[in-house]
Amino acid sequence: MQEEDDIKYMRRCLDLALKAEGRTYPNPLVGSVIVHEGRIIGEGYHLKAGEPHAEVIAINSVRDKHLLGKSKLYVNLEPCSHFGKTPPCVDMILSSGIRTVVIGTPDTSEKVSGKGIKKLKESGCEVVTGVMEEECRWINRRFFSFHEKKRPYVILKWAQSADGLLDIERNKGHFRKPLWITGNAERVLVHRWRSVEQSILAGAGTVRADNPRLNVREWTGENPLRLILSSTGNLDSNAALFKTNGINIVFTHNADAKIADAVMVKLSDGSISAVQISDYLYRSDIQSVLIEGGAQVLNHFIASGIWDEARIFRGRDYFNKGPGAPFIEGKTLKRVLFSRSSMEVIFNEHNKTAE
Repeated sequence: MQEEDDIKYMRRCLDLALKAEGRTYPNPLVGSVIVHEGRIIGEGYHLKAGEPHAEVIAINSVRDKHLLGKSKLYVNLEPCSHFGKTPPCVDMILSSGIRTVVIGTPDTSEKVSGKGIKKLKESGCEVVTGVMEEECRWINRRFFSFHEKKRPYVILKWAQSADGLLDIERNKGHFRKPLWITGNAERVLVHRWRSVEQSILAGAGTVRADNPRLNVREWTGENPLRLILSSTGNLDSNAALFKTNGINIVFTHNADAKIADAVMVKLSDGSISAVQISDYLYRSDIQSVLIEGGAQVLNHFIASGIWDEARIFRGRDYFNKGPGAPFIEGKTLKRVLFSRSSMEVIFNEHNKTAE
């Protein structure tokens, strides 16, 4: 019974944590509940970096503080024990009188890395760990990837026709206009995805062919940092993304390329572009990137092994001629059926840090 209760309350922590998805960077997603004699008496979740952490909000939400000494605190991630923009959560837990803490998964970032659990135990708290650990790591897979792999979490996304093509065979009349393989529901979903990730990457070919804005329009949220991979740096400065609110970064091998509304980053010829881009994003504290094409960019990241998750839409129309979709192998996590397409989520089993 006790294990079932722990799972129930940890699931509530995860539900709370996900309410702030996409808004807590560079901090993780954290939810916390406080339980007294089988009843939740307080709860909270971290909303934004610099604001109170989940445990603090949960403790402060309890009306009768006298109950805390006989209550359990649940949290999906190890409480912090260091001073950052806010005081240590461990100190708040200890001063509240709580003496039992149930933790979903340790925080493996350098600043925490078991120190919170150690301090709780040394102060006389009963600490239970590993409750729904896989699920607790999954919702913070971007955070864990960043701190453990020293690179952002990489999500590949594309839509392909029923015969496995990314696009029709284009001529001049087809350029600078997107070809929709999916329906409206899928497009809304993609914009929700964009609102959650810190950056979005597309190749120069996609920019020239589709003239995308690469922003959030069908959902609410911040626009991701826009990244363009262009070997020559030869891009139209009047392209839609350069006229859309947000930051643009162009990765190029051409040191002389200049675009007024973009930051130009020179890539070295002696290193894999995917590695250099990942390193740049890591140094810039960017924990995630959504790669939306085209084929050359997607295949480059797949071949380099620098990807964690692929989200693939398969439409019902046949194109007959056009660029082929990438080939990818991994563990299928989910399949979803839409009116105009199906969607499959594939996880890279060679990069298991986030599981």
